Amino acid sequence: MSPFITGIVGVAATLVLLILGVPIGISMALVGFVGFAYIVTINAAFHVVSTVPYGLISNYDWLVLPLFLLMGTVLFHAGLGAALFNMAYKIFGKLPGGLAIGALGSCAIFSAVSASSIATAATIGTPAIPEMKKYKYDSALATGCIAAGGTLGFLIPPSTILIIYGILTETSIVELFIAGIVPGIMLAAMFMGTVYIHVRLKPSIAPPGKDSTFKEKLSAIGACAEVLALIALVMGGLIVGWFTPTEAGGIAASGAIVLSLVRKKLNWGLLNASIVDAVKSTGMIFLCAIGAFIMVPFIAVSTIPMELADYILELGISPTLAILFIVVLYFILGCFIDTMAMVLLTVPIFFPLIIKLGFDPLWFGILIALLVETAMISPPIGMNVYVIAGVAKDIPMETIFKGILPFVLTMLLFIILIIAFPQIVLFLPALIS
Repeated sequence: MSPFITGIVGVAATLVLLILGVPIGISMALVGFVGFAYIVTINAAFHVVSTVPYGLISNYDWLVLPLFLLMGTVLFHAGLGAALFNMAYKIFGKLPGGLAIGALGSCAIFSAVSASSIATAATIGTPAIPEMKKYKYDSALATGCIAAGGTLGFLIPPSTILIIYGILTETSIVELFIAGIVPGIMLAAMFMGTVYIHVRLKPSIAPPGKDSTFKEKLSAIGACAEVLALIALVMGGLIVGWFTPTEAGGIAASGAIVLSLVRKKLNWGLLNASIVDAVKSTGMIFLCAIGAFIMVPFIAVSTIPMELADYILELGISPTLAILFIVVLYFILGCFIDTMAMVLLTVPIFFPLIIKLGFDPLWFGILIALLVETAMISPPIGMNVYVIAGVAKDIPMETIFKGILPFVLTMLLFIILIIAFPQIVLFLPALIS
């Protein structure tokens, strides 16, 4: 077989292994090793396998990931979710759909301290869903808004997906974080608008909550003041260049621990649980990354990226049409395979095409994050839906999927917007650089 056909067979084999339930990292490592050995030599394949794991885990750039994950797990175990939801509830509770709007606002804030979409959904869903039940909110709306709000953890920095994309493509992680700020805020606002419009059209699904006095609102904000200040310090320091992403992660993690201990929200048992959770998540991501980096040389020697780029250019189709094809492909893949696998498998293939077509790598990184977000709430894999089902055990899965439909449509609209107006993503990085 030619290298190109071998590459196609390898990608297909990886997808089959993933569908059969083989772990992502192992699937990619196995196919990468066999494929590289077939095209080059088995000695060269053994060299890749022997050097990639150490090279990856000893890479200073990857340290940013466990540090931001530790920040999120510490604040999760310290009960930040309840405090954030209480603050958002005091501010938005009286509006039509105010509890759901407040839950989305608290999801957006927690996304700025957690690199995980799943952690965001679980952390905010735990206090928010029972409160919405108490006020007789429609179950589909209550669960759907949390499942959708959790996906903001993949867009609003720090973001696991943006970090991995940055390392895979050698794109500045700082610039990716900056590029994600405006789209993240816009999408959160559009989610809130979706709830508001939905409730205005059908008021019975979300009775208004009680009003709060100005003093109660200030007290709720004060309960989160240090965390809000930590977020401002970390993101502000990255934007103005006070520290690197890894240094920001160190400040974020240590700041979260110190604040939680000072507020007596964290004991040694909870701290140990936070570290264990962060280590487990890091280990899972690193295994996936090792498999991906074993597979990348195979993808390169198979010439798939170059052949694909040349074929698209020879067809003479517009770059926008090529992007729409990629978007549709991601939607299809998101229904069958894990989001992490989707990113690690496809970015090395599509990134050279994106560069040849003249698209900005920062813009494509944010598009990837949005597509991954959509996959997180799309049936049948939609991981955030299963997380919410675990939080709200008495609500049927089909009700949750019904509840996320308006938010999926909102995400599709936003994806169209950033394709039509890439300045939404690029103007802030250009302004700061």
